[in-house]
Amino acid sequence: MNPRNGFLRRPATRSSRFSRSFKDRQEAGRALAEQLMSYRDKDDVLVLGLARGGLPVAWEIASALHAELDVFLVRKLGVPRWSELAMGALASGGGVVMNDNVVSSLHITDEQVREVIDSETAELARREHAYRGGRPVADPRGKTVILVDDGIATGASMMAAVRAVRAAEPQYIVVAVPVGPQSVCHDLAQVADDVVCTTMPPGFEAVGQVYGDFHQVGDDEVRQLLRTPTR
Repeated sequence: MNPRNGFLRRPATRSSRFSRSFKDRQEAGRALAEQLMSYRDKDDVLVLGLARGGLPVAWEIASALHAELDVFLVRKLGVPRWSELAMGALASGGGVVMNDNVVSSLHITDEQVREVIDSETAELARREHAYRGGRPVADPRGKTVILVDDGIATGASMMAAVRAVRAAEPQYIVVAVPVGPQSVCHDLAQVADDVVCTTMPPGFEAVGQVYGDFHQVGDDEVRQLLRTPTR
């Protein structure tokens, strides 16, 4: 993919010395929505929440913008026998992003990579069906797509999402997250058309550090949000 001239927004009221915090994902979504009002009441806007934690944030944005909402799935590709460490990410539509440094430094073989991808592809398909049932996937073609998560750390999942959505030929891609490290937000600005990150803490350690309530979002919560009208 060719790099794009992305734009990273930084709220004028945010001091680089302080980190903003949020009560929960809903409050974070409302804060992001305030920065996205230029997309309100436009017929071609589609908000995609990365499952599962991004859905509560995305619902608040879609509701404020009076926009269509759908779920977008990204699965972490965990290192064999050390699944918490990501060696890449797999997105709906088959988009894959690999961390070549992790793969080479840990001497992970092509066969091991393929086994993990096959396993996560099956899980991704299961969740697609569980969340939507028989409902078709929203079509991003020709639309302004706002990709939303509850935060970013390495950026691998969001990068995979951007690449997968770009292949569907949208008009414009916006990445919107409440929190992330400044370096990763800048990296995403090279592949997305617009990046909105509410707070970029100087001492970033984990997404959950800015949340009071950072419970694990379950499948039932995702399904309920998808059934709740946003316009």
